[in-house]
Amino acid sequence: MNFTQVKTYSPFIGPFDPCPPMLTKHYSTPPHLYMRFQPPNLPQFSTQEALRHGTLWPALYSPYESRWGKGRQTNE
Repeated sequence: MNFTQVKTYSPFIGPFDPCPPMLTKHYSTPPHLYMRFQPPNLPQFSTQEALRHGTLWPALYSPYESRWGKGRQTNE
């Protein structure tokens, strides 16, 4: 079983699609999908870390990386 948080797949590419094809698409799966129930005595972040990460438990933390800005040039 694959427990990575980012999955990829190859969509169907039709012969008459008007746009250039996207060969792979990506989607993320949150970590709680792989945990049937929350086990007791899970390690916890400190208060400041929990506020920064948005969760108290490191096992349920899932970082967000925006794909919008990847590969774009900035005019700075």
